[in-house]
Amino acid sequence: MSEPTTVRTPTAVDAVADAHFDAAVALSPMEATYLGVPGHEHELDDLSPEGYAAHADLARATLARLDAAEPVDDVDRVTVAAMRERLGLALETHDAGLDRMQLDVIASPLQGVRDVLDLMATDTQDDWATMAARVGQIPRALEQYTGTLRETADRGLVTPRRQVEACIRQCEDLVAPDGYFAGLLSGARAGDAPLDDAVAADLRRAVEGAAAAYRRAGEDLATHLLDRAPESDAAGRDRYALASRSFLGAAVDLEETYAWGQEELARITADMERTAARIVPGGSVDDAVAHLDRDEAYRLHGTDALQRWMQVRADEAIEALAGTHFDIPEPVRTIECRIAPTQTGGIYYTGPSDDFARPGRMWWSVPKGVTEFGTWKELTTVYHEGVPGHHLQVAQTVYRRELLNKWRRMMCWVSGHGEGWALYAERLMAELGYLEDPGMYLGMLDAQSLRAVRVVIDIGVHCGFEAPAEVGGGAWTYEKAWTLLSRHARNDEASLRFELDRYLGWPGQAPSYKIGERLWLQMRDEVAAREGDAFSLKDFHRRALDVGSVGLDVLRTAVVGG
Repeated sequence: MSEPTTVRTPTAVDAVADAHFDAAVALSPMEATYLGVPGHEHELDDLSPEGYAAHADLARATLARLDAAEPVDDVDRVTVAAMRERLGLALETHDAGLDRMQLDVIASPLQGVRDVLDLMATDTQDDWATMAARVGQIPRALEQYTGTLRETADRGLVTPRRQVEACIRQCEDLVAPDGYFAGLLSGARAGDAPLDDAVAADLRRAVEGAAAAYRRAGEDLATHLLDRAPESDAAGRDRYALASRSFLGAAVDLEETYAWGQEELARITADMERTAARIVPGGSVDDAVAHLDRDEAYRLHGTDALQRWMQVRADEAIEALAGTHFDIPEPVRTIECRIAPTQTGGIYYTGPSDDFARPGRMWWSVPKGVTEFGTWKELTTVYHEGVPGHHLQVAQTVYRRELLNKWRRMMCWVSGHGEGWALYAERLMAELGYLEDPGMYLGMLDAQSLRAVRVVIDIGVHCGFEAPAEVGGGAWTYEKAWTLLSRHARNDEASLRFELDRYLGWPGQAPSYKIGERLWLQMRDEVAAREGDAFSLKDFHRRALDVGSVGLDVLRTAVVGG
């Protein structure tokens, strides 16, 4: 089926979706902030078992209302299919207890209650008063969360020991003298002015309480979870299959995908070797990397220079692609590039608010002590997070209010769709000639190599498949996973250790990039083969992105038919 792009009258299905959106953001003030929905900035989520149950109750009620709403067009049919798929998987996950055991190094509530602070306004005294109110809610939220973890552990559901240990260290880092909370206090200013005495006092009390709460949370994890946490990192085949479907919106053959991941890794490695020889004739990939790292033409000194470079490159991409390879609406042509206040090493994107008053933003969380950056590796990251990657994908969907309801535009996010598109965007920029510099092209391949090795490690470890011959075959171990990762990814050791911890604690998410890209490419090939000489890449992108971030099976049906 294909979807129209003209203004349409909202339907009964849209009403169900919009009502679900409103109820969901009321239950999750943190998600409201991420989505730019005002009115909940002083609150945090209810992280008790009852809070999780409320989300499940909402999903069940919405599915029941959806059954009674008659679709009137293809837009409705996609909405119904997408909501049934997303909410159905959420209920499967909840009924299995997996939502309430979530504790990992990157995407659990332990990080979420702090991460949401990055998106809050800090321009005025009132903004800081609101910040103080939300920070003041952290002790309650963390107490609820650790209580939920303990209750779930009593049912035998505990995250692996490696994740518990790493999260304890994160708690310690946040409250260190040079950690996040100390920086929040020392950097608190309303524009160029210091905070009013009353606001400053409220903020200090809130920060002290939040820091104490994170200390207690770390102690609680050490006391109540550590000894009950399994030594094995593997999620197991059944749990992994559910997680994979959740992140992809599609069920894939895990054995076939594992074999494909190894083949794809070998293909990328061979391309890297050919590209390295263009940079250092007769040299290896390591020789080429060393050469690029020494070349001042590819180097930036300091985070200010990094931020300026990100912004310039992101703006250049928008200018070059708008009207040629993509339709980019005017509000989407603005992106802000920022250095994140945290120091985890991640690079990420946050979408615009519904009215675009808060623009889409690309964030770089620079590790502590890092002051030198190599642009040869990171231009492809700008394309991934900006345009034609996440910013185009997310912001354009938010913009399509004449076509899509609020749930479709702002709340439905599927990793395989989103991260798959962003990885596809990196490859597309090479196809379009924007990575002709061999150093920049090697950087894109290096990013692709990381995403391919993720497929192998993540599926192999969690499903218990035999390890590749390259690392000795047999059963997977942490050491084998580390060997494979460090051979095929060229980040610093601290970043790669974090990467590996991420894969081990968040099963199914890391492969969604490369598997999602594979499914995007397959879909493009199918449409191109069907349309022949009439195929337009620009039109394909527009049709596909207008659907929004739905599960990949739903997307394929909407774009290709089936």
